[in-house]
Amino acid sequence: MTSTVILQAAGGGNMLTTIVPMVLIMVVFYFFMIRPQVKKAKDHKKLVAELGKGDKVITTAGIHGKIIDLNETTFLIEVESGAKIRFDKSAVSLDATKAVVAAKA
Repeated sequence: MTSTVILQAAGGGNMLTTIVPMVLIMVVFYFFMIRPQVKKAKDHKKLVAELGKGDKVITTAGIHGKIIDLNETTFLIEVESGAKIRFDKSAVSLDATKAVVAAKA
């Protein structure tokens, strides 16, 4: 009798007490890590799709310019000195471009 009680106490008991904390950790991880990254990626993709000629953008490298030509995967921007630089569309900074748009309004 005493050996059964000792074995049950050492065995961990209920499977539910082991699974619930793991599920809670996964839920917290999803809401604080995965979901915000997916939302940010969606917003960036939407911004890049809406870019057009004449739009002012800021690249991730910090270069400010105006779009003068668009291709499927790249765009050509003109900087203040008149130089033209070709960038990949993914190089547009989402946060900085939003700041430029908010400053206009």
